[in-house]
Amino acid sequence: MASEFEVLREGLFSGKTALVTGAGRGMGKNIALRFASLGARVIATGRHIETLAETAAEIDAGGSECLALTCDIRETEQVDALVKAGLERFGRIEFLINNAGGQFPARPSEISDRGWRAVVDLNLNGTWNMLSRVGPLLTAQKSGSVVNIVHVYSFDRGAPAFIHSGAARAGVVSLTRTLANYWARQNVTINTLAPGSISTEALREKEYAQLGVDDYESVQLRDIPAHRLGERDEMAEICAFLCSPAARYINGSVITADGGQSVANWTDVWEMETP
Repeated sequence: MASEFEVLREGLFSGKTALVTGAGRGMGKNIALRFASLGARVIATGRHIETLAETAAEIDAGGSECLALTCDIRETEQVDALVKAGLERFGRIEFLINNAGGQFPARPSEISDRGWRAVVDLNLNGTWNMLSRVGPLLTAQKSGSVVNIVHVYSFDRGAPAFIHSGAARAGVVSLTRTLANYWARQNVTINTLAPGSISTEALREKEYAQLGVDDYESVQLRDIPAHRLGERDEMAEICAFLCSPAARYINGSVITADGGQSVANWTDVWEMETP
């Protein structure tokens, strides 16, 4: 006899709605597809309708419903419009996956005021914009789950190549822990997933390609204890678990999924004598 705590069973999220940011490609797309495969209706958002349309087409082909809408999470008016449209289409939102974000590798001395603000605004303020709009819906209905996705550079070892993103994501970790203290009392869970280096287009196009290091991927794989990159589907499974009944007693926590990367040697991106 199946238990309500059976992890990721068929139809687990039937009748529920998941809002996934950054759902056009990378981890966000895989997360959106996984929630849909478990029966959820999906609000897929990002900045490019072309990639969102591909995500929506795959979800529709699998038999679930998807509302694909562009949204710049840094703009509160756009976030308000997104949430309103989602509620008009599906009536409720049960799950929020804050996956959207981004950064560029740079030494601290190379980051302009504009570059600093752009990364912090996206990763910290954008996440808050989503939390401050969707969170009250979840607490009012006294049910729901949130997963904030950061990275392993969010903690006390710092972020050598991403000082701006590391600072912003550390703020998201603090947000998560503080909100859990309030929202747990309303039967809402909010947790953080901190992936290591995950095999995505963004990792190779926006990070590896900008480092100026020959075959940096192979160099990094030698330092990751698992000797491989993480897979997008692995992160999607963790997000689904954190929103499942099996995880209802997990709140304000951080799950690090990095193949041991954060407890091993961190691969130098460049020589560190120059600030």
